[in-house]
Amino acid sequence: MAELRVNKTKQKLANGEVAVGVASWGYGGADALERLIDLEPDAVWLEGEHGGVDFSNIGELTRAIDLIGASPIVRVHQNEAGVIYRTLDLGAQGIVVPHVNTREEAEAVVRAGKFAPIGLRGSFTSRQGIGVANYQSLANEQTMLIILIEDIVAVNNLDEILKVDNIDVFFVAPGDLAQTMGRIGEPHHPEVQAVVDGALRKIVAAGRTAGALVSNENAAHHRELGVTFFLGAPPAWMETGLVEMNRRAEA
Repeated sequence: MAELRVNKTKQKLANGEVAVGVASWGYGGADALERLIDLEPDAVWLEGEHGGVDFSNIGELTRAIDLIGASPIVRVHQNEAGVIYRTLDLGAQGIVVPHVNTREEAEAVVRAGKFAPIGLRGSFTSRQGIGVANYQSLANEQTMLIILIEDIVAVNNLDEILKVDNIDVFFVAPGDLAQTMGRIGEPHHPEVQAVVDGALRKIVAAGRTAGALVSNENAAHHRELGVTFFLGAPPAWMETGLVEMNRRAEA
């Protein structure tokens, strides 16, 4: 019988290490995702809320991520049980749920993403569990649940949200947060960043794992805050590299 594949990202975070994920924005298919192997990411984040990832291609895309030794993580488009466990069934090792604003909504993520006795995930064998004996009794240890704190109401409710067990990462996302603070299109505004930093500090102080969108410019700052799940976006790295190449070409 096959062994259940270890979730590399979840394991590193449990060990207190930093895990680095790559957002797949701009990578349109399995062939492109395989080329991320040289970056050696811990995770690859597939975009199912704002991108073209859906039930028709999750299997193919997560399989490509398996091949490069990373954890396939999918952001779903809504906090709905069927969406969450179907995404896991198709091969995701982790899911990201947007706009989790209350303790009750966080508890709903756990119910949908974990088998009994922790939750009530639909009883079915994931692609990750093909050939694995007792998959349903083992899956909870490898399934990763990430919730997005991306509304000011969620920040205001954070103390209660942090009481929910079996959430692996509390990820503070500045884009939508800025909008709900009346700063639409200004995720880097000092007022927004102050709220982001405050939320990250509170997550870490509660002994939970904090996640953030990280760039070369703010990576050290986020480490100082105690963030251990880093998500980087290749378009930003490409832009930085292109600017540097042009600078050197004109020197």
